[in-house]
Amino acid sequence: MLILKLIEVFYIYILFMLLHKLSWRPTKPLIRLAQMASHITNGASKTELNGATNDGVSLVDLPRSHVFTSSLPPDPAFPSALDSHKAPRRELGPRMVKGALYTFVRPETSEEPELLSVSKVGLRDIGLREGEEKTEEFKELVAGNKLLDWDEEKGEGIYPWAQCYGGWQFGSWAGQLGDGRAISLFESTNPSTKTRYELQLKGAGKTPYSRFADGKAVLRSSIREFVVSEALNALRIPTTRALSLTLLPHSKVRRERIEPGAIVARFAQSWLRIGTFDILRARGDRNLIRQLSTYIAENVFSGWESLPSKLASGNPNETALNPERGLPAKTIQGGEGEEENRFARLYREIVRRNAKTVAAWQAYAFTNGVLNTDNTSLFGLSIDFGPFAFLDDFDPNYTPNHDDHMRRYSYSNQPTIIWWNLLRLGESLGELIGAGVKVDDAEFVEKGVTKDYAPELIKRAEDIIGRVGEEYKAVFLDEYKRLMTARLGLKSQKEEDFENLFSELLDTMEALELDFNQFFRKLSSVKLPDIETDDHRKFVAGRFFHHEGVTGLNVTEESARKRVAEWLARWRTRILEDWDENADAEREIAMKKVNPKFIPKSWILDELIQRVERGGEREILDHIMHMALNPYEDSWGWDEKEEERLCGDVPRTGRAMQCSCSS
Repeated sequence: MLILKLIEVFYIYILFMLLHKLSWRPTKPLIRLAQMASHITNGASKTELNGATNDGVSLVDLPRSHVFTSSLPPDPAFPSALDSHKAPRRELGPRMVKGALYTFVRPETSEEPELLSVSKVGLRDIGLREGEEKTEEFKELVAGNKLLDWDEEKGEGIYPWAQCYGGWQFGSWAGQLGDGRAISLFESTNPSTKTRYELQLKGAGKTPYSRFADGKAVLRSSIREFVVSEALNALRIPTTRALSLTLLPHSKVRRERIEPGAIVARFAQSWLRIGTFDILRARGDRNLIRQLSTYIAENVFSGWESLPSKLASGNPNETALNPERGLPAKTIQGGEGEEENRFARLYREIVRRNAKTVAAWQAYAFTNGVLNTDNTSLFGLSIDFGPFAFLDDFDPNYTPNHDDHMRRYSYSNQPTIIWWNLLRLGESLGELIGAGVKVDDAEFVEKGVTKDYAPELIKRAEDIIGRVGEEYKAVFLDEYKRLMTARLGLKSQKEEDFENLFSELLDTMEALELDFNQFFRKLSSVKLPDIETDDHRKFVAGRFFHHEGVTGLNVTEESARKRVAEWLARWRTRILEDWDENADAEREIAMKKVNPKFIPKSWILDELIQRVERGGEREILDHIMHMALNPYEDSWGWDEKEEERLCGDVPRTGRAMQCSCSS
């Protein structure tokens, strides 16, 4: 069983070296990772407004801040916002930026921008009142034409910025990357929820990190990101968000062809990535690694006390689920040689968040397509959407990226790749993690690890990262099983469910080429009396096949019906253990709350792009967005026939589509 490979994972060995007395950096690690299971995922959440009023505030009254730029070092070439503002944009770059985590840079202005669509849920969540999107101030802001908090006369206020980071891309070090076309405007705090977000414009022009690119985004990729960001949130999968989509009619962008430009206004609790640490480690900037780590613990998370503690002894599958929190920052846990300090707890928090997110991807068959370290969020969010896709037919080897010839970022590899990326983070934090009780000693803080102390530090860092790896596996599996249990309509978990139901179902889907998410939605409506006998089950099995019939290789309709019927028999037995035999209606309601009817599949997005970009349609974008924001509904009050088409069988020519990173 492909899924059972997960149990064999995580023998981790990291080799470090001492480069010189004042600057300690880990070398390329030696890692033994068993291939993780292809089918593991998690996720689902409810985001629809449900008729509730949006008690947000106006744009002017929305609390705004710039904690990021006031806490971390700026580009030394333009150390203040005023320095950047006075400089011609062309002087800002592209170029190499060292000793900094960002550069002050303003968006390029645009002519006659057209606001195409706004996420009503995004508007609510960021804290803005309904109708604010209709104001000129909002439209100008999200088009990059207005700076809300910059006083031109005084030369002071909140000024936009672009982040500096590096990254491992397809397993190779890529050097400095950074926000090449994304510019953050400010941080905002929702007055009701007190959640702080960083608002960013993608496609807003060149920055010092644009390298050889133009700083622009095309409408095609912007539509895709706008829809999928909010769709993932509606499925309760941790993700960055999209607020609005703006067309730039006078911006002509050269990619494989000339395309119209666009800007996505997007927001997230943090846009920091593993790549942010990668660039600091590559440059040996140990002081900035410490400063950034402290910033993340105190300003991105809820303080050092919020981080998870060292696990209690015992089976990680049990002890990892609810670790103790609330420890003071200076607390050291563990006996001699196993001491864990606050930076180990920070690493553990980042690892746990990403374990849950990748579990959600697997459970809802979302494939990112480009899981480089610069596309892996420290907050555990789905981030930077390029050639992503939701699976159509269940194919664990599928990748939506047509440039990924080795299938490094295929659906089945995602859990392994995220852990590979987290190991890169472990390397960056290795000195702080391994320092144990000496992490705050003046000599260590100033000079780094000494040659005599290096072996002990290295051993401790190895052990901690290894233990956290076991925790990653445990958290991942627990979240995956929780989500799959709910998707199958079960109230309880049994150990044998993993093989008898989860694994066997996935193997059946793969062999018979069944649509992953549609299977669960259709299963939700199956009544127990309809699958009471073997003949009944064979008849019902046909519901899950494509319109053209069975499509699996070397599979007959008879053998396909027999295989699905056998699985339905096992499922029926488990349902009767958890539900009363007359509770079909109640169970169906519960299952439909976690099994979406609408998923923005690649063929839908491709059609949407054609209709908006080339057909000049506008209403279709809001219709699709409404469905994406409310994926669990049976209907959306628009056009019943069209809704059913978009939720129905994927056209044969539209299955397993691939696209490029070009955007």
